[in-house]
Parts: sequence; C-alpha cells; structure tokens
Amino acid sequence: MRIVLIGNYPPDKQESMERFAQMMQTGFRNLGVTAEIWRPVVFFAKGASNTTVGLGKWLGYLDKWILFPLLLRWRLRAGHDTVRFHICDHSNAPYLGHLPYERTGITCHDVLAIRGAMGFDDAYCPASGFGKILQKWILGHLSRAKLLATVSKLTLKQLTELAPGHPTPQQDWRVIHNAFNGHFWPMPEDEARELLHQKGIRLPEPFILHVGSGMTRKNRRMLLDMAAKAGSQWTGTICYAGHALEDELTQLANSYGLADRVVSVTQPDHNTLVALYSLCQAFVFPSFSEGFGWPLIEAQACGAPVITSTIEPMPEVSGGAALYASPSEPIAFAEALLALQNETTRAEFIRWGFDNAANFESDRIMNAYLDIHTLAPVTVH
Repeated sequence: MRIVLIGNYPPDKQESMERFAQMMQTGFRNLGVTAEIWRPVVFFAKGASNTTVGLGKWLGYLDKWILFPLLLRWRLRAGHDTVRFHICDHSNAPYLGHLPYERTGITCHDVLAIRGAMGFDDAYCPASGFGKILQKWILGHLSRAKLLATVSKLTLKQLTELAPGHPTPQQDWRVIHNAFNGHFWPMPEDEARELLHQKGIRLPEPFILHVGSGMTRKNRRMLLDMAAKAGSQWTGTICYAGHALEDELTQLANSYGLADRVVSVTQPDHNTLVALYSLCQAFVFPSFSEGFGWPLIEAQACGAPVITSTIEPMPEVSGGAALYASPSEPIAFAEALLALQNETTRAEFIRWGFDNAANFESDRIMNAYLDIHTLAPVTVH
C-alpha cells in the first residue's frame, strides 16, 4: 500500500501544516504504509524573499495554482492507479480537482478563514477583497471532497453549515483529531531549569505560560488582565512563548505595573518548549477561536494544568481535563489560577490531563486515517 501526501508551499519546517504532513508521513510509515510527500516547487517565486506579501505572493500563486496542478497531472500519467492521496491542508482543496476523486482524502483543520471571508466576526479572521474570492473557491472544492477529516467536532459542524447539503450519502466526512506532531513529555525539573539556564532564559517561578502568535483571536492580553485581577494573591511571572511580544501588550503591562513580571521567549526550539510546559504553574490558552488547539494537549502531556476558554473546540480537545472560563472574563481566569494554588486540585488536573493526552498518540490517529482510506487498522507492538 502506498499513500501520497500533498504538502504545503513552501515547505517551512516551522509551520504547523508542514509539521502535520511530516507527522502523517512518519505515522503511516510506522504502520508499515509507504508514504511520501509531494509539494509545490518554488519556481516562479524562486528569487522572492517572501511569498506571503507583495509580488512574491503572486509569484507563489503561479507556483501553487498553475504549475503544481500541471505537475500533478503529468505525474499521474505515469501510473499510480492504486495509490491513495491525502491533502494535508484544507487551504489546498483546489488540488482535489486534479486527483482521483475516489482515492483522495483531505484534512480540514479549521474554517476560520472561510468564515471570516463570509463575514463571521467570531472567526477573528477578516479577509481582503481577493481573500473573499479565494476562500469561496476553496470552500467550493472542499465541499465536493469524497473523503474528508476534520480535526474537531466544531470544525465539522461549521463546515456542514457553510456547505448546505453536504456531506451527501456518497461522501465520507468524519472527525479525526490531530495527533502530536512531536514528542512531549514531563521533563524533570532540574533538567528543565538547566536547559532554560543554558538558553539564557531567566524566568522566575512560579510562572504562567502562553504559547502562540499575536493574532487577535489568541487573546494574549488575557494573561495580563487576569494577573492584574489576581492582584497580590498571585505575584508570579507571565511568559509568552512564540511570536515576540507586541508593543500594545508591552504598554498594557506597563500600565498594570507588570512590566518586570513579563518574559517573552521568541520562537523557542522544541526542547525549550517542553521545558516551559513542564515547569509552568499553569498553561493559559484563552483563545476566542480555534480549529483544534495543539498547545492544549502538548501542555497536558508535559504535566501542566490547563486553563482555557469555554468556547469550543477547547473543551473538546482538552477533554474536560482543564479549568474553563469565558475568554472575555479576566476575573474568571484569575479565579481559576488561584484555584490551582491548592496542591490537591493541581494534582488532579495534571493527572486528568495525562489521561486526556493519551487519546492523541500517533498510532491511534493514523489508524483512523487508514480507516477513512478503507484500509485495515494496524496494531503496533
């Protein structure tokens, strides 16, 4: 059995969809399935320094939407009659029109951009005029997929609302949660502290942690708001890992008198991220909008108690093994943090988090993908 995975453009190893494609390739191979990744080649945009803005973006579109479909059709002429195909990212749904309908599946990670383009404010993804056209084109192809996996129940519900009449009886759409795209474990305290020391990261404990970008929907200011509401009852450090701290948040920290209690760790490598998860007093994920929310299960696998939004899919993904609060209510988030100062409560959420994280191990998820491609599950000893 052989499966071809369709990856993203360009193959940026730090980008989550590239890591997802790599996870699927490794997962299939671990189950004894031959798997390879086909990606659009950088040709027209070869000299561009950035393919997300300006001229480079339009040259990248030539590579993605003109050149790569031609290459797909050329490669399919060479055979591949028994090969299964799987598109790793819903934003590449137009490739469905160039691949065998009955033997091609796709993973839909979210419909945030599509909903944003259609005017849904709760997606927190506004679109340009061209973006609205592009997302409508993507939705049109996505709605015709024969085999489709969404990474959460919420995403499947939203997709079916956007595509009335789908799935039809001939279409197989189901929920297959994401698996871990790396190894996450509770790093011993001494090892974690030494690693951070070697990286030059000075992070007084206790600290709360957020992992992610500065996009509005990530709601990073909540960590400052909740610390301000907690007042003298919690005097720890606030750590932001991922994108550098925005000037707006720096100014807010100053206004709250929290500037000396904020640490930003920009683009941490994997082991540094594991160390941060393993040492934090709590992982705080107050998002307004997500398709899945990988950091939730990463934190749980590292033994961090989680405080997150009441908004789906956060409760679904965290499996009820977290403290929940409205992402618009800093006092509720502060109360959840203070509740974790009780060691018995903290230990319970850590244990429940480990139990939930076990549901997202690769073999279990990859067998679900074998099933959607009508292949027998594989037991790995």
